[in-house]
Amino acid sequence: MFKDIDKSMLAKLALLHILVIVVSNALVSIPVEIFGVKLTWAAFTFPIVILATDLTVRLIGKNIARATIAAAYPFAILGSIAVVMLEGAPTSVALRIGFASATAYAIGNMLDVYVFQYVRENFKTWWLAPALSTVVANFIDSYTFFGVAFSGSADPYMAEHWMEIANSQTVLKIVIGLLVFLPAYGLLLKAISGKLREQ
Repeated sequence: MFKDIDKSMLAKLALLHILVIVVSNALVSIPVEIFGVKLTWAAFTFPIVILATDLTVRLIGKNIARATIAAAYPFAILGSIAVVMLEGAPTSVALRIGFASATAYAIGNMLDVYVFQYVRENFKTWWLAPALSTVVANFIDSYTFFGVAFSGSADPYMAEHWMEIANSQTVLKIVIGLLVFLPAYGLLLKAISGKLREQ
């Protein structure tokens, strides 16, 4: 998987993914209620990973995108465990959240790579591939993470409300992805493509 991959670019992309995942895990245990909808602050940070994955597939290729996810996965587990433990959670909780987060990230983003590439190759509209991949990746990531991390967990609030929060978070992450990150994808794609042409 790592053969013929630019190792410097791979390291930078993996570091970005790990940073976003760790920050999102620091925010996922902080509930917030907006207009009666139960969420966590991670809903506003995690879509950055999907944006980065889609841009990577589009501009550099699916091979480096897959390699980035594989390289980031073990460090995402360790970083997530560390940040949750620093917040004062017991080791068992930190291990569960760290594993759930990194696994949801890996599954969601690996599928995102293939969905994005398939749609991009078969449909010419620029926004369709990132829009569909945003929906698929966020749906899989949210339910995998909240189910593994909080179903029957020691945190009574999250154990009771995880499905409700997963529902709300999935919808919000998709809405944020389509309204904020999809236009950002278009702008970044245009800017980066222009710079690459100049070079």
